[in-house]
Amino acid sequence: MSLPQSNHPVPAVKIGLPRLMMIIGAVLTGLGAIFSFYRDGGKDLGFAWLLAFLFYLMIALGCLFLVIVHHLTDAGWSVGIRRFCEHIAALLFPQLAILFVPVILLAPKIYGWLHLNPATDSTLAAKQPVFTWLGFCVTSAVFFGIWWLLSSQLKRWSLKQDQTGAAECTRKMCFHAGWGIVALGLTMTFSGILWMSGVQYITYSAIYGVYFFASSVWVTLATVYVLTVWLHHKRVLAGVLPPDTFYFLGVLLFAFTLFQAYAEFAQYFVVWNANMPVETFWYIIRENGSWWWVSMVLIFGHCMLPFFVLLPAKIKSNVLVLVPLCLWVWAMHALDLAFNILPTLHPAGFPFRWLGLQIGCLLFMGGFLAWTFLKNFNKSAPYPQRDPRLLEAMGVNINVARGDLTGANAGGGQ
Repeated sequence: MSLPQSNHPVPAVKIGLPRLMMIIGAVLTGLGAIFSFYRDGGKDLGFAWLLAFLFYLMIALGCLFLVIVHHLTDAGWSVGIRRFCEHIAALLFPQLAILFVPVILLAPKIYGWLHLNPATDSTLAAKQPVFTWLGFCVTSAVFFGIWWLLSSQLKRWSLKQDQTGAAECTRKMCFHAGWGIVALGLTMTFSGILWMSGVQYITYSAIYGVYFFASSVWVTLATVYVLTVWLHHKRVLAGVLPPDTFYFLGVLLFAFTLFQAYAEFAQYFVVWNANMPVETFWYIIRENGSWWWVSMVLIFGHCMLPFFVLLPAKIKSNVLVLVPLCLWVWAMHALDLAFNILPTLHPAGFPFRWLGLQIGCLLFMGGFLAWTFLKNFNKSAPYPQRDPRLLEAMGVNINVARGDLTGANAGGGQ
């Protein structure tokens, strides 16, 4: 039985957009960096770079999670989207590791605890030896090492499956998914605490790792939805997407909209009711100036708007509604990251004068990562060619297909 035809590779004209993003982003980032070093010694550059880095890191980690879940559940409907999720997850190393280098170089500008003495700060002393310069670098290297090992092995055996179709490839991917789900959960939790929550090291939150995970998968599902629509429109994935693919993605996006909102509210509810100054100060700062209005936008735009839009069942499959909503999800995710990171440097309100620098960093990183993704995507088949669930993804009745093949073999023997 022949596989469905695909207009692979992706049309080269689309690769021009990431290059344009890189150029515009480089100009904005360069100008912003000069102004930042002149005004505050590069602090705003460091915070803007960290914000953009975390935005794309969370998407890559979310894609790695989706690939792992695909193998653990032996899903059929997600076969068509597995390959491009593998390519996005593979951006964790070396691309995102390279983009993390400026965070290390600018760490003294971002993380105030690097200038403090743990002997005179009990909170910082309790977080030794991780919250030191050496601990920060070593722990970060461990994170990227685990992510590289996991993403590279899943991608390697996936591509090998295209060549051989051996059952060993499927077993290897399931094996790596087994230990990977535990390793990914731990590294996502601690990287979120170290890199994002760590900008205000005094705060404590037992649920911050859950929030980081939920936010990562939420924005990832929006990204996967947009990419699936685009690749389906270009007929790159023609024939391998089940009719309910967009509905399933919409259901997952709806579920993680609720889960992410629950994680944020649970953190706020527990912290506020405990009424411990070491925890409540985090929210008190974010009630100052325009940060209060940002919090209102997040309540309605990050949770309530997506919830009510996604509530009707038919809407989840309506790409004309969902694609704009997914773009809105990107904007809300970026704003949520700003709400978490920037008040440390700008407690009086949102730094609108540095918006160009923040957008520049997002454009430059996004263009670089998108260009790398498309380049790698064009090097291999756009979907797994010999996945055991491929026929199921194509909507082919396996028993009927086997009967056709048996009949063909019998006819050939006469």
